[in-house]
Amino acid sequence: MSLTRRHMLTRTIGTAACALALLAPKRMQAADGVQDFVWRLTGRAATPSDRLRLVMPAEFSTGYTVPMDISIDSPMTKSDHVKSLRVFAPKNPLVEVVQFHFVPERSLPRVSTRVRLAAPQHVVALAEMSDGSLLMAKAWVTVATNGCL
Repeated sequence: MSLTRRHMLTRTIGTAACALALLAPKRMQAADGVQDFVWRLTGRAATPSDRLRLVMPAEFSTGYTVPMDISIDSPMTKSDHVKSLRVFAPKNPLVEVVQFHFVPERSLPRVSTRVRLAAPQHVVALAEMSDGSLLMAKAWVTVATNGCL
């Protein structure tokens, strides 16, 4: 079998794709440390999920009252529901910002509130589901003033 340009290109692309697949998760964890933070805090690994949506402004003028909207796609039945939702701000003096508990068949897993932030940081939301899994969402927020004096 002779090596053609097509064979070489296919092998090169395949090797590069494998290398990226192996290195990308480690680079992402090292870049912001969110997965590491969640592991140290809960002792469990969280799964980034599109079911959990954390909406916050990318920039806000003051750290005293930063708006936050969170919603979780869940049928809220007895067998499949959100047990609790916790929000963390790693650079705040008190890392856990807020915690909410939901009741199956009686509540909607949606929250809208304002929180205080001490510095520009990733805000992390963790939803514990009825099957024991942890869903995670994060948002980078830049604040101009410290809201946690």
